[in-house]
Amino acid sequence: MITPGSKAPSFDVPACVSIEKGKEFKNVSSKELEGKWVVFYTYPKDFTFVCPTEIVEFDKKGKDLADRGAVLLGGSTDNEFSHLAWRQQHADLKTIKHPLLFVSPTMAQSFGLLQEAAGVALRATFIIDPQGVVRYAAANDLSVGRNVDEIVRVLDGLQTDELCPCNWKKGDETLSAKLKKVG
Repeated sequence: MITPGSKAPSFDVPACVSIEKGKEFKNVSSKELEGKWVVFYTYPKDFTFVCPTEIVEFDKKGKDLADRGAVLLGGSTDNEFSHLAWRQQHADLKTIKHPLLFVSPTMAQSFGLLQEAAGVALRATFIIDPQGVVRYAAANDLSVGRNVDEIVRVLDGLQTDELCPCNWKKGDETLSAKLKKVG
């Protein structure tokens, strides 16, 4: 998996962006994200149990992320047609507002996203800065959902461009790295 400090790989992939007839799909490209913060998460598979809880929670935080100048993207190694079928069938997914990308084999390989044993995308999250540099990367076991509030907190910390201590929250004091003169 790519790590913080790495340049985020470029991509141009199809995504399910709506369930409205004729407006279901569009391509999403890293080029259109240049100069923006990006929160990109992946989940193992459509038509599963933990994944929709995360998708819905990320979508609930979509406005908070947008208020911070971040674009929210989700996706799995299932294609855009599978994403659409799942969204049409699953009541909680019908109204989500962010794209679900088809994490193509090339994209999965470039991000290092495959969980080899299961042959699916990792339950991973990346925060990418406006210069296209990965600033946060994390992956959970396939059976455990992530904490979306923590991802928003990390984005807040990264956007301060300062040192943020353990359990820091937006509005808390940051740390000073000034050395004190002894003697």
